[in-house]
Amino acid sequence: MQPKYITNIDKILEIPEQDRNKLKAITEKFVFRVNEYYLKLIDWNDPMDPIRKLVIPNEGELMEYGRWDASDEDTNYAVPGCQHKYKTTALLMVSEVCGAYCRYCFRKRLFRNDVKEAMTDLEPGLTYIEQHPEINNVLLTGGDSLILATPKLEMIFKRLRAIKHVKIIRLGSKIPVFNPMRIYEDEALLSLIREHSSVDQRIYVMAHVNHPREITREAKRGFDALHQAGAIVVNQTPVLKGINDDPKVLAELLDKLSWAGVTPYYFFVNRPVAGNREFVLTLQEVYRIVEKAKSMTSGLGKRVRLAMSHTSGKIEILAIEEGKAYLKYHQSRDNEYGKFMVLDCPREAAWFDDLIGSEQVWKKPEKRRADIISVNELPDLPRKKVRSY
Repeated sequence: MQPKYITNIDKILEIPEQDRNKLKAITEKFVFRVNEYYLKLIDWNDPMDPIRKLVIPNEGELMEYGRWDASDEDTNYAVPGCQHKYKTTALLMVSEVCGAYCRYCFRKRLFRNDVKEAMTDLEPGLTYIEQHPEINNVLLTGGDSLILATPKLEMIFKRLRAIKHVKIIRLGSKIPVFNPMRIYEDEALLSLIREHSSVDQRIYVMAHVNHPREITREAKRGFDALHQAGAIVVNQTPVLKGINDDPKVLAELLDKLSWAGVTPYYFFVNRPVAGNREFVLTLQEVYRIVEKAKSMTSGLGKRVRLAMSHTSGKIEILAIEEGKAYLKYHQSRDNEYGKFMVLDCPREAAWFDDLIGSEQVWKKPEKRRADIISVNELPDLPRKKVRSY
């Protein structure tokens, strides 16, 4: 049975009224949405509960910090709705809605009423992909791709499978833990995956599991349904202060993912996005937490990589020792894959740009399209989008 969605903070009576009143200022700036299933995972007796911190607004969101688009994604649009940053990968922005809104979201900009990056009409993006044979995998993202109705997904799958050079379709989604019933109760969705995920052309689900408590009985049932349908499920999550910044928690997450057959893929450094001040850890802290967690898990858990999704590419953190950061481009916008860097790492550094000399090893990109507006140039306080569900 599908859970009821809630977009009004006043409907959550577990939060005292005076606290709800304080949070309204935040929900006026940053959209709020959650569902009854996910709310039941919260221990309301614990004000520091990590699941609560994931989806319930915090006053730190109004602190001055970061940029709306910390990785300059506006420079990656080849056509409206389609980003092409890395040679073999294209992103289709298929939705601006999620199962719930994570308070740390690096694309909070999509939920502004003056930003339109996700497209209802995907034809320009699909045509672009068709015309670029170097693209062999396409990520459906936004927002959450599994928010889309199954018939809409079917249309996209069929169009992509008609493009011979596209071998992999990736679904960026937190639905496996926000609303796993969406997966295992929808036989049409599972049938669609069976039809379009084969030994030669796979469908991958890029899950976003942040904490081991999200891996419930229902979530495991959803993972299994995806596996049985032929999808491959991997996981990526940022390391976040107050949520999973404990080696034991991350080790448990790595173990439980591996036990459920979900590949640990990336640990990310939290991007310096507007509203994210409460979740910031230094690079040194993140590295030490991750390495300690990896020491407590098997080789299956150790497959995970620690990276920063920077404007210039995915930068893997190999080590931080004695004031030095040892880094490598795991993905590169400017075709510098594998480039090794050693930079001075101040104790307070929390992002690549905080490292001494970092500005000398990459160049800022120019936008590919003049009609794509950078949200970083827009006023800071938009009205939130108003939707009915």
